[in-house]
Amino acid sequence: MEMFFSLLDSTVRVATPLVLAALAGMFSERSGVVDISLEGKMLAAAFASAAAAYVTHNPWIGLLAGMMAAVSLAMVHAFVSVTYNGNQLISGMAINTIASGITPVLALAWFQQGGNSPQLPDDGRFHEIALPFADALRDVPVVGLVYSKLISGHSILVYLTVFIVIPLVTWMLYKTRFGLRLRAVGENPHAADTAGISVAKVRYTALFWGGMLCGMAGTYLSVYQTGSFIKEMTAGKGFLALAALIFGKWRPVPAVIGCLLFAFADAIQIRLEGVALPVVGQIPSQAIAVIPYVLTVLLLAGFVGRALAPKAIGVPFVKSR
Repeated sequence: MEMFFSLLDSTVRVATPLVLAALAGMFSERSGVVDISLEGKMLAAAFASAAAAYVTHNPWIGLLAGMMAAVSLAMVHAFVSVTYNGNQLISGMAINTIASGITPVLALAWFQQGGNSPQLPDDGRFHEIALPFADALRDVPVVGLVYSKLISGHSILVYLTVFIVIPLVTWMLYKTRFGLRLRAVGENPHAADTAGISVAKVRYTALFWGGMLCGMAGTYLSVYQTGSFIKEMTAGKGFLALAALIFGKWRPVPAVIGCLLFAFADAIQIRLEGVALPVVGQIPSQAIAVIPYVLTVLLLAGFVGRALAPKAIGVPFVKSR
């Protein structure tokens, strides 16, 4: 039982950056802008937050720097694809390439550690928060394990994601004027423009919020999870988040469930490394490493059903005359 709850605890930790990135992609794609640049924005945020936290010894300044870096790239994406109606896929891929190239170059120039950053000091990192009575309730069957292993002992970024970001994004999408305009622009921008809605403004705003969430995701990876920036540390998490978004059919709660499924597969992969199983023996590490990606392909190809994207996604908006 304790091992099972430990697995669930690992799932929550791994899922947090995926959830933030998936919700970021939801903002931009529901507005009609394809966003394959989640990976690049997360990577840039991871570097910026680690560098700022290392210099200032303050993780909150690191978080602010990560958000600013991700928002800057999001605005570049918006400038190319919204203002100048450029190809959104090429723009997103260019951002990924730029982030992949510039982060290790800057890290090498600033820190001389092979493209990585130094390990952050304790006061420059986010740490686990032990909730009240977690130790006292540890021995209580089931309830104690749920509270002490699954609920307690996470970073402030995990609690912000679970209790504030997910409900707030869901509320914004379905219960606010901005959410209504966002969905309208993503489905029929010409009708929205006729109704007096600025399509460009809505898409810029959507990409801004997407950048903020990618900034949180990148900061989580470097300032909390690893305690430093490591070259290419996102390792495809942006594309997994995009897959979870498609799995969830561009809706927040199903997308979060998709992130949890991928994170659970990742947590199992971590547990299986170096473990000898009955009959098959020890599985090669290369086979274990592909488990999350195989699950992604299986879910998207065979179990999702027909996922209908927003009708205007990927189509540049040219104002009718």
